[in-house]
Amino acid sequence: MTHKTIACEFADVAPLLDASAAAAAASRCHYCYDAPCIQACPTQIDIPGFIRKIGNGNLKGAAVDILSANPLGGACARVCPTEILCEGSCVRNHEGDEAVSIGKLQRHAADWAMARGEPLFRRAPETGRRIAIIGAGPAGLACASKLALAGHQAIIFDARAKPGGLNEYGIAAYKVVEDFAQREIEWLYSMGGIEIKTGLALGRDFTLDELRKQYDAVFIAFGLGGVRELALDGESLQGVMNAVDFIEQVRQADDLERVPVGRRVVVIGGGNTAVDAAVQSRKLGATSVTMVYRRGVKNMGATWAEQEFAQTNGVTIVTHAKPVRLIGEKGLIQGVEFERDNERFVIEADMVLKAIGQTLVPIGVDKELLTLDGSRIVTDENRQTTLAKVWAGGDCATHEGLDLTVQAVQDGKLAAASIDASFELTAIKAA
Repeated sequence: MTHKTIACEFADVAPLLDASAAAAAASRCHYCYDAPCIQACPTQIDIPGFIRKIGNGNLKGAAVDILSANPLGGACARVCPTEILCEGSCVRNHEGDEAVSIGKLQRHAADWAMARGEPLFRRAPETGRRIAIIGAGPAGLACASKLALAGHQAIIFDARAKPGGLNEYGIAAYKVVEDFAQREIEWLYSMGGIEIKTGLALGRDFTLDELRKQYDAVFIAFGLGGVRELALDGESLQGVMNAVDFIEQVRQADDLERVPVGRRVVVIGGGNTAVDAAVQSRKLGATSVTMVYRRGVKNMGATWAEQEFAQTNGVTIVTHAKPVRLIGEKGLIQGVEFERDNERFVIEADMVLKAIGQTLVPIGVDKELLTLDGSRIVTDENRQTTLAKVWAGGDCATHEGLDLTVQAVQDGKLAAASIDASFELTAIKAA
């Protein structure tokens, strides 16, 4: 594929609305009292409120409504599965009609605010409190933003070279174009009160005990760094790799033409990561891409919209098929044998991407903080752990709801509010 062709393939999958299109989309909202769309949003954005403001031409007011509830409102407008959240709950979402384009309208207002570059919020006076945040993904960034606005100093530590977490490394390139994740972080950073230190990992460069002694509070938000294995012979064959690593290669590539991709790609898994890997394989030039899931369509982690998007982009979806053998020759992957209804079949492949889930890597975290199976850090409803001065949130912690960017943002908000409240309580006791 030529450079121009690949650039077209990776263009923004949901281009920004212009002013007239945004006004038309806003006019379809009924501005419901006790709106179900608000209840469906983990960050509880006042959706009818910001849409009314867009309709009235008050983009600044709309942006304030969005970003006060969701500091990463621009990213969430791009990556949220709105079809099962706000838009899925829209009262217009029924036969013969369709939901209000809430995600596109949110992006319209949030992007306007970022393009202006003007601060929407004013920080409270400096408190002298310093909070260490482990992980610069959505949860960590949201927590830092809220703490900074409260007048505290948030210091974020991240093991990677760039901040952003999944928004930077783990989401399809066609969803967050033009280096959006870094631009959004720069916008957050411009409010003051936030410092980001990259290339530093818990358990390698510092300990939890050290942070607890040096800072007034600690928020753990390092996500799920491990990847589940198939536990089959042949996983070390050349051409077999984790889907998250493939997506990272695509996201960090200076030249997409240089990203290696097979001609016949098999993606094992049924979640959004599997879809992102499968679609990007096609866009990079794979002649055939098959996404194989061990259960049925209704059990897939990927939403119906993501499944349809994969299929319209040339991905074949095979369900109720369990991988039983990776077939190789001379160290190279040749295909995958699957079992379905007690029958076996082989799909030829020169590249296999594994997308069967991610796991917690609890390096530097005491076992006492983990669930019995070690899969998450245990927190209460305020995202506080059982260890004094330590909170946790995002995918690494126990919480209600799905592991989504918007849920991670809400976790960061809850933790920040709880941390701030703990300082006030300490001050009262001291008085």
